[in-house]
Amino acid sequence: MTISVGDRIPDVTVKTNGSEGPEDLSTGDLFAGKKVVLFAVPGAFTPGCSNFHMPGFVEKADEILAKGVDTIACMAVNDAFVLDAWQKEHKAQKIVMVADGNAEFAKALGLDMDASGGGMGTRCKRFALIANDGVIEYLGVDPKGVHESSANTVLEQL
Repeated sequence: MTISVGDRIPDVTVKTNGSEGPEDLSTGDLFAGKKVVLFAVPGAFTPGCSNFHMPGFVEKADEILAKGVDTIACMAVNDAFVLDAWQKEHKAQKIVMVADGNAEFAKALGLDMDASGGGMGTRCKRFALIANDGVIEYLGVDPKGVHESSANTVLEQL
């Protein structure tokens, strides 16, 4: 079942890059006591994600943060090394990279998808959410393209 507005973000251990490499990150800790924008992509370095989704959030990061957002995070079903390289390529230092390598967080949200037809295995759907102290205030899922989960749409929702 897909998570929805008013639901609490599940607490799942994912990875992020620290100063010495991949580190555990609790989604409960990531969202606790903060206003967080999380956008998720089916895969780092994929065309739509690299050409449209990530660049929008990099470009609009200051505007999003100015709206009272404490953290902007990007999640993908990739490992922390891939997300670190992707973050560096896009100069996305204002964005916390959330590596959900086994799709456990995506599954807990009910936002996983089977991309095995394209050789990509289990991935997350393209989505964005706004959560306040771990409770979802906005959830936009894109079946195709980047609209409901775009930086512009998130800004409109803030």
